[in-house]
Amino acid sequence: METIKSNAAFLCNYEVMQILQQLKDNTQKKHKREASLATVTYETIHYLQDTECKIQSAQAIQKFLEAMKKYKLTKTEKLMMVNTPPRTELEIQLIVQESEERLSESDVKDIISLVNEVLPPTECS
Repeated sequence: METIKSNAAFLCNYEVMQILQQLKDNTQKKHKREASLATVTYETIHYLQDTECKIQSAQAIQKFLEAMKKYKLTKTEKLMMVNTPPRTELEIQLIVQESEERLSESDVKDIISLVNEVLPPTECS
């Protein structure tokens, strides 16, 4: 496999899990692929099923991203928030560069409320 266009798009963990599950299903139905690809697919799916993306949906992610437009965050920062939803002010500081200058205290609280509403935590988090 080769990369045709690097950074054409960023995928969140939910999207990666969906793609790998489809690949796994297609591989089992059609023909046997390389053992290494099957192993990587299995291990990645196994890992992702223990993360937040297990209970996320495309609609919830879209709703979250729409609501986040007003904060003028980078694509990478929003992606990190989808993959590892921040539940505390410290987590937002770790995700958002120069968060003290770019976000007010009320913005941070609003983001945390939004995360808890749209991307609720799993039992394992």
